Formats: sequence, structure tokens, C-alpha cells
Amino acid sequence: MDMDGVLVREEHAVPGADQFIAELRANGTRFMVLTNNSIYTPRDLRARLLRSGLDIPEEAIWTSALATARFLQEQRPGGSAYVIGESGLTTALHNAGYILTERDPDYVVLGETRTYSFEAITRAIRLVESGARFIATNPDEKGPSREGSLPATGAVAALIEKATGRAPYYVGKPNPLMMRSALRALGTHSENTVMIGDRMDTDVRSGLEAGMKTVLVLTGISDATTAELFPYRPTAVLGSVADLVGRSRDPFAPQPCAD
Repeated sequence: MDMDGVLVREEHAVPGADQFIAELRANGTRFMVLTNNSIYTPRDLRARLLRSGLDIPEEAIWTSALATARFLQEQRPGGSAYVIGESGLTTALHNAGYILTERDPDYVVLGETRTYSFEAITRAIRLVESGARFIATNPDEKGPSREGSLPATGAVAALIEKATGRAPYYVGKPNPLMMRSALRALGTHSENTVMIGDRMDTDVRSGLEAGMKTVLVLTGISDATTAELFPYRPTAVLGSVADLVGRSRDPFAPQPCAD
């Protein structure tokens, strides 16, 4: 399941999310919380979720930073990278055996950060021009804040792409690669897994392309009206994860009619 818009919204738990997670754990149902945000480590995110009243183990949190590190480890073991990003990304790459360097790296890896600098972006452009492969953790162009929208990874990637003529490879949602890496980490198969998200363009699309059934919840970005504009549909549309309490074993089972 996605995190922001599904379990939490503006640092507060979505009503019923705690009951849903408790039911999954009581049933022994394996689950993974996904986020395209590469800023934080799973330990950081666990602490954030705990403050919202949600008890999610570190090993049940999968970020675009972890998916990117897994991808690079498989593509070029023991490689090197110039990184624009925060501790979530640098820690994941270090743990994957990568060397972080500004000199002749195999990759330029762009992630989410709140401190983008002109100097760092200029260096990334020159390294890509010199032959470094361009990777970005996720294509999100903007993110929310209390003050309004913030430029995100996709917006900065577009700047580097425009300057170099080289498009990045995005690892995070909607790339089904992130879903497949999460499925491997979870130890399950797409046929036995459901993706729950709040965005049609990332969550539902990536779940669909990874071969999973999908649930759209209306507590985040997409609403019932905008969902109809897409050429694909989720398996089910629900108000929130609270509607899955009591039916987490089979969210698509027919429900009894009210008298």
C-alpha cells in the first residue's frame, strides 16, 4: 500500500488506518508500505508513522531509494554514483555497496531533497555530459507541504534532461520495477497481492502493470471523477482503508446488502 494519502495525510493517520494495520498483523497477512519519497530511511519513516499512531515495522517499509539501490546493485555491482539526495538515498546506496563520488561516477543518481543547489545540479549536468548514466528515484514533479506545492525529483530531473539531452531512468512508481522489487522483498507473487493507493497515475498504474489487483482509496490525490478520465480502472474504489477493516483477507469478496 502507498503511505501518503492512504495511511497518513498531512502527518495525521487516516481514520481507520490503525485498525486496518492491526487487523493485517493479527491475521498474519504480510504487507509493505511504499513511498516514492527518497528523503527518509525506513527507520525515519517508522518514527514518523509512530507519531501518527501507526506501528509499522522497518522491514515493512519500501522506498524509491531502496528500489533504486536494489536496481543499481543488480545492474552494476560495486559501482559508483554522484548523488543529489538525502540520507534515505545515500544510506540505501552505501548499504548496496556503492561508492559515492564526484569523480567519474558510473551513475548520476537524483533523489528528493529540500536543499537543491545550483552547484550540485551543474555538476550533475557536466557528469551526465561526460558519460555518467542518469538515474532518478521517481518522476513526481511536485509534492505537498503546508505552504503549498514543492518542486520534486521529476521537476529537477527535467532541468537536467533539458540541459543534457539525456532522459533519466525512473525507478519509482509508476515503474512496475518498484512493485516487483517490493514483491521480492515481501516474498510473495503479484497474483496473491493487492496494491492499495490514492493515485491513479502512479499507484494504480504500477500495480496494474505489475500484475496485481488494485484498490483506489479516495483519501488522497485521485477522486472518483478524475479516476474515470484514465484509460485503465482499479479493481475496486473505496472511500478509505477503513472500508477494508473486516475484509482484509479478501477485499474483493461481495459484501452483504444492508436491510
